[in-house]
Amino acid sequence: MNPITIIKAKQNQSSLSYKDIDFIVSSYSNNRIDDELMTDFLIAVKENGMNMEETISLTKAMIRSGEKIDFSHISSYVADKHSTGGVGDKVSLVLGPLMASLGVTIPMLAGRSLGHTGGTIDKLETIPGFKTNLSLQQFKQYSEKTGICIMSQTDSICPADKKIYALRDVTDTIDSIPLICGSIMSKKIAEGISGLVLDIKIGNGAFMSSLRDGKRLASALIDVGKALGVSTEVIFSNMDQPLGKTAGMWCEVNESINALKGLGDEDLMDVVYKLGSKIMLQAGVVDSSDQAIQIQKENIRSGSALKKFEEMVKNQSGQLDHGHNINNPSFSHNIKSKCDGYLKSYDTTAIGWALVELGCGRKKSKDKLDNSAGVEFFFKIGEKVKKGDLVFKCFGSNESKLKKAVDLIEKTFHLSDDKVKRPKLII
Repeated sequence: MNPITIIKAKQNQSSLSYKDIDFIVSSYSNNRIDDELMTDFLIAVKENGMNMEETISLTKAMIRSGEKIDFSHISSYVADKHSTGGVGDKVSLVLGPLMASLGVTIPMLAGRSLGHTGGTIDKLETIPGFKTNLSLQQFKQYSEKTGICIMSQTDSICPADKKIYALRDVTDTIDSIPLICGSIMSKKIAEGISGLVLDIKIGNGAFMSSLRDGKRLASALIDVGKALGVSTEVIFSNMDQPLGKTAGMWCEVNESINALKGLGDEDLMDVVYKLGSKIMLQAGVVDSSDQAIQIQKENIRSGSALKKFEEMVKNQSGQLDHGHNINNPSFSHNIKSKCDGYLKSYDTTAIGWALVELGCGRKKSKDKLDNSAGVEFFFKIGEKVKKGDLVFKCFGSNESKLKKAVDLIEKTFHLSDDKVKRPKLII
C-alpha cells in the first residue's frame, strides 16, 4: 500500500477503508512513515472529516497498535470515566474510589496537564512516593485487588495514540472530532472496560465552548462506544467557573480527601454523583438515579469510599500522612474585592493560564511543577460579595511566579450591581 495515495484520497474527500487507516496508523507507529506525511494525513482528516465507519476504524487501529487488558474473568462490572478537561476538575479522585467502594472495578489511565487544564496524574504525584508509572501487570493486579488503580498512559497501550497526539499538539489538529474520538475511545476500550461515562465540559474554561459542539462530540463518542461493545453515556457540565473550592496541585488532592470524608463542595459532589449514578445504572445494581445517589452518599458517610482511596494510595507506594508537611506553600497572597456586588462571572480560562504561570501546568514539556501551588476560591457565581471580602487565595513556593499569577487572577472575576442567577451546573 502507498501512504501518499491514501492521504490524497482523504484530501479529495474520499472515504477510507479500515485497511487504509490501519496501514497509516501502524506505519506511523512503527516509524515507516515520517512526521511530515502523518501531518498531511491529520490535516486532511481535520479539513474533510471522517464518517462514523472511518472513525470506528481509526479507533480500532489505535487499539490494535498495542496491548488490550482483559478483565473478562472477574465478576464485577468494569468501568471508567473521562473528562474533556477543566479548571479545578478533581472528579476522578473522588468518583473512582467511591465506585470501587460499591464493587465496581475502575482501571483508569489518566493524563497530565494539557494547556490551561490540570492533569489527574500530576495531582496524584503530589502524594509522596505515589507511583503512576506501573507495569500492565501491576495495573491489572491493583485494579482487581482494590477495585481501583490510576496510572499514566503506558507505551504498551495505544502507543499509536501517544505518538499521534504529540503530533496533533503541534499541527493545530487537536479539535478534530474524529481524532478526539479515536484518541479517547482507543485508550478507554483498551483498558478492558464494559462501561464508560464522559464528562464533557462546556463554557469559557473548557475546550468545547458551546453546547452544540459538545453534543456533536458526545454523539460521535457514544456511536464509537456502541460499535465496539462499550456502554457509553455522557453528561455536560458547566465550566464557566472553577469546579470545587480549589484548583492546582496538592490542594486538589487534599480537597478530594475532604470530599471523601463528607466535606465536599456541593458543585463537585453533584458532578460526582451524576456520573456515579450512570455507572451504577450501567452495572445494573440500582433501578434509579435517586437510589444510586442515596447509596453513594451512604458510602461517603460510612468512610468506605475514603478507605478505597487510602488502599489505592498504599498499593501505589504513596504516603498520605506526609503530604501536608511536604506540600506546604512558602508564599501566599489574598485577593479581596474592592467593592460590593454580585459575582457575575469568572474568566475561567484565564484562571487556568494563571495556574500554569504559578507552576501548576507546563509551558514546555520538561517544566517542573510546583506541588504546593494553587488557588482557593471563596465565592460562586450569583453570590453576594462585599468590599474587603476574600475572593481568592493564591499560594506556591516561588514568590516571583506567585506575583505574576496574582496579577493575572485579579482580573478574572467581575461583579454586578444587579442580582445574578446562579448558572446551572449540569447542562
